[in-house]
Amino acid sequence: MKNALLIHGTCDEEEYFNDKYPSLSNSHWFPWLQKQLLIKGVFTQTPEMPDAYKPDYEKWKGEFERLSVDEDTILVGHSCGGGFLVRWLSENKIEMKKLVLVAPWIDPDRKKTTTFFDFSIDPSITERMETHILISDDDDEDIQVSVNKIKDALRGARQHDFQGMGHFTSEQMRTDKFPELLDIIES
Repeated sequence: MKNALLIHGTCDEEEYFNDKYPSLSNSHWFPWLQKQLLIKGVFTQTPEMPDAYKPDYEKWKGEFERLSVDEDTILVGHSCGGGFLVRWLSENKIEMKKLVLVAPWIDPDRKKTTTFFDFSIDPSITERMETHILISDDDDEDIQVSVNKIKDALRGARQHDFQGMGHFTSEQMRTDKFPELLDIIES
């Protein structure tokens, strides 16, 4: 049975502890995408990664590994969640159905994380699963740098270029729906 795991990114401490904002697993397009996949018969989970304002790889890995992953799994990671998946898949030589990285971030200047992204990208990821990278022309420079580093390592990944979508947040996209991402997952 197909299943999907949607992994959110990070935020600053103010957003994390402010009840004005939803939890990261319930923000942006995550609830809409999870619902669409469930309607299509794809069991989908969006775990809340611990302490997202100061991501710790071992904590994220512990939470992620509580979930079931196998050759029928579709992984979707946004921003830091995408970078996390690249690291986890580089360390775990598992075959899966599909990997979709939405504006993946690996903190190229180590401004927010210390050891979270201390790893080498395994280029065999694209041999073990269909891999897609989504990027918008107006995203931040550190996201552009991250995407280029990931693309250089994952030569078999398919890149999808968007215009005016920023960092693919509901504020920048001006919607909480992301049908283009659903199409990529379903293709």
